[in-house]
Amino acid sequence: MSVDTRVQGLDTVAQAATTPDVEQPWAELGLKEDEYQRIRDILGRRPTSSELAMYSVMWSEHCSYKSSKVHLRQFGDKTTEAMREHLMVGIGENAGVVDIGDGWAVTFKVESHNHPSYVEPYQGAATGVGGIVRDIMSMGARPIAVMDPLRFGAIDHPDTARVVPGIVAGVGGYGNCLGLPNIGGEVVFDPSYQGNPLVNALCVGSMRHDDIHLANASGQGNLVILFGAKTGGDGIGGVSVLASETFESTGPSKRPAVQVGDPFAEKVLIECCLDLFAAKVVEGIQDLGGAGLSCATSELASNGDGGMQVWLDRVPLRDATLAPEEILMSESQERMMAVVTPEKLEAFLDITTRWDVEATVVGEVTGTGRLVVDWHGETVVDVPPRTVAHDGPVYERPYERPATLDVLQANTPDALQRPGSGDELRATLLQLLGSPNLSSRAWVTDQYDRYVMGNTALAMPDDAGVVRVDESTNLGVAISTDCNSRFAALDPYAGAQLALAEAYRNVATAGASPLAVTDCLNFGSPEDPGVMWQFAQAVTGLADACQQLGVPVTGGNVSLYNQTGSTAIHPTPVVGVLGVIDDVTRRTPSGWRHPGQVLYLVGTTRDELGGSSWADVVHGHLGGLPPAVDLDAERVLAEILVAASRDGMVDAAHDLSDGGLAIALVEGCLRYGVGARVWLDELCERDGIDPFVALFSESTARVVVSVARSEEVRFTDMCSARGVAHLRVGVVDDGEPGDEPALEVQGRFTVPVAELRAVHEATLPAVFGR
Repeated sequence: MSVDTRVQGLDTVAQAATTPDVEQPWAELGLKEDEYQRIRDILGRRPTSSELAMYSVMWSEHCSYKSSKVHLRQFGDKTTEAMREHLMVGIGENAGVVDIGDGWAVTFKVESHNHPSYVEPYQGAATGVGGIVRDIMSMGARPIAVMDPLRFGAIDHPDTARVVPGIVAGVGGYGNCLGLPNIGGEVVFDPSYQGNPLVNALCVGSMRHDDIHLANASGQGNLVILFGAKTGGDGIGGVSVLASETFESTGPSKRPAVQVGDPFAEKVLIECCLDLFAAKVVEGIQDLGGAGLSCATSELASNGDGGMQVWLDRVPLRDATLAPEEILMSESQERMMAVVTPEKLEAFLDITTRWDVEATVVGEVTGTGRLVVDWHGETVVDVPPRTVAHDGPVYERPYERPATLDVLQANTPDALQRPGSGDELRATLLQLLGSPNLSSRAWVTDQYDRYVMGNTALAMPDDAGVVRVDESTNLGVAISTDCNSRFAALDPYAGAQLALAEAYRNVATAGASPLAVTDCLNFGSPEDPGVMWQFAQAVTGLADACQQLGVPVTGGNVSLYNQTGSTAIHPTPVVGVLGVIDDVTRRTPSGWRHPGQVLYLVGTTRDELGGSSWADVVHGHLGGLPPAVDLDAERVLAEILVAASRDGMVDAAHDLSDGGLAIALVEGCLRYGVGARVWLDELCERDGIDPFVALFSESTARVVVSVARSEEVRFTDMCSARGVAHLRVGVVDDGEPGDEPALEVQGRFTVPVAELRAVHEATLPAVFGR
């Protein structure tokens, strides 16, 4: 995206001061008229073309959060002192950092790369992974795992066939080349994402407490070093511009704005950075992601204690024809910027040379309080850095509850025909099991290396990913990302809380204590009052729920304008929860392995089918209210699961969510190919429900666990002591010797495990090929 200033030659600060009436392409760069005027007011003159480029990308929705800031403040306001106990670095840095004990800390964050991935699926997804990995690197951590919550349009739509293979290959190709295990995520198909697939990427990294690095440029006379890949024309205005406007229905048209990644260069960059950190030669560091040099220079300078002088003509280029404004806007990948004291420069360059990483001194920290950028001796930028990086526009956009929501909530699933006989229940189970959103994700996850580095303890298809941090003690972390956008469409406040509750529960099923939260808030256009109401409700719901559960939001991402024309995606507040597990060898898998163990359903089942998988798959219905949220019950349930895992009381644990008990039972059987015999009569009598509701309700705060008979009394006593409903509903059972393993729901139906597996695994390969 070349910026035509309509000025002959270089547009310098001196020229800008004497040519106030030059026409400038502020609208083409995504700025509003009042925003452009504000820039002129800040500078006391018109901006140069380079300054205009910097402000346009940094004041974009993606970089500035100008429509969401007023709501996001709740996360900080509602974080109590007790919630800060383990929080070492919070919101505002490249990623949050939490203390996990024994001198270890972890940093984790999830971000979006939605629009670039629609335009160019492979590179958009690949560079999304690369960008979040560099965020983790910039905190001083070694990246140890990635995850990928993905959402696509209808599975049978031609454009879905275009984007899915490329996005999955991009996620896998980049992550695999980096040597990072992909330990979990989501794959969801829904027509609301047809023109706006969501590619959210999460990375977690580990470090010792004293290894934490922050993004600031302090110390007058310190040097600013750009290192890594050369700067090219790819990604000019990329994520910052693409993610700050809606797509038109005409389809992809902005391929040049998508970055191009080189995972092998990033792998070398990771190791180089870790050596630089170990040598203690870095004072401050920042990755170059969205908005490129514009972001890195302005954020480093504004977070420091002075200003910065940059010599832009020293930036190594892949394309010598790039103009200064293009260099400032480029989002070329695999680049970092460091602040180094002069006496440590030689040691810094020795390390980058050893790794064959190009490093160039491009600036120095000054005491002027200004960010000044020169190009071949001429000044093209002279701005207060905070006005670029932090003090951009803040909008209190109008919002109102959509009138259509009353109609949607009134359209309950109560009148939908429900299966009654055993044969009907069996057919319903198989229909759900083979549906796009409940079928096996192996077609996707088999393209990812889940066990590279040798520290993965659990990965898909288990409920949470678990990775070891300390090989000497087996200390580790568990992470899960979740969001049911159908629930959020019905009630965004409750939908965000349900996303948190499910991720929180999944981490606990693995045996980890939930500790911290990251989020990726994906919504339509903020200029639509109905969408802004959804966003405000979701943020408030999530902030309230985090406060009640005692887990802080450490950072995250907002992705707006996920909209084609007037059609917005379902509100999709993806929530990632990180938990700590003292010994990953004691993690709890999601499937049972030992015949003779008993199956307990923990929690209460209610007739809650609004937004359920059954209503969606069988009837194409979305309406009513989502399941009730009970955060107190979720917290107590998590305490039980963590204690049961730590003390060896449970052999397997699986949360109940999409598809209810029926799908949890099937997945528990399929995990290790072991059958189960289940009875429902006592459950139906206790909870006042029928077998259909018992099997397919999506009531929350529920899990099914496999318990050795020797631990049964101890487990039930623990549940009773905490006042948590629990009931034996089955037994792990492979039948008589020679019998084929099966899932038997007594008095209703039986399905062989082999048939379950065939139905479960057929869907994605049939659509996307093997």
